[in-house]
Amino acid sequence: MSDYSIVILAAGMGTRLGRPFPKPLTHLDDGRSIMQQQLANIAGLGRTHPVHIVVGFKKELIMEEFPDEIFLYNPDYSETNTSKSLMRALQRTPAGGGVLWLNGDVVFDPSILDELASYLGGEHSVVCVNHAAVGEEEVKYSIDDDGFVRELSKRVVDALGEAVGINYVAANDRDVLLRHLEKCDDNDYFERAIETAIAEEGMRVKPLDISQFNCLEVDFEDDLARANSLFHG
Repeated sequence: MSDYSIVILAAGMGTRLGRPFPKPLTHLDDGRSIMQQQLANIAGLGRTHPVHIVVGFKKELIMEEFPDEIFLYNPDYSETNTSKSLMRALQRTPAGGGVLWLNGDVVFDPSILDELASYLGGEHSVVCVNHAAVGEEEVKYSIDDDGFVRELSKRVVDALGEAVGINYVAANDRDVLLRHLEKCDDNDYFERAIETAIAEEGMRVKPLDISQFNCLEVDFEDDLARANSLFHG
């Protein structure tokens, strides 16, 4: 097992939720922001390294609230999507190790990280997936004959489930994924790079089913209400 970095992607403008501040600073009913609960969950892994947070929109607000973390700035946050934020993270986090990354708007049960822990620092890349839901607007997946991810996008037909925004790239796959992130269009999600790395270079990614745990990306007001109901109802 090797060391690994942890990244939160928090550069976006969060226009669909419509807050005047970065979406990860949105407060839940327990009084914590989305990012506060993420960092508390990450602390359960027992690591002492700071988390790398990719910031953009109103970056000072996040930096002031979490001064002990490491910040990576995406200056093109208003014109790019998560592929370019993750690209910057892979370019700047310590070389030679894997990277666990989360979307900055994911509210999740910390038990998911317990399930993922055995892979962290290991040789297998992982996408956490939910078999219990296949939302039309969510990133979906299919698998190949060996049980590894074959397709990963919003356009997958006959999908087995949806990706939840918590992922790990192993050290041996990191350069491959970075090359494909660099080739992505500015408006691509990072899942596009995973999909092309699989199709063009044979990268193998394990789908880790976390359906038994609550996990929700907060894009709209209804999502926020559901997150509060699931975790604080």
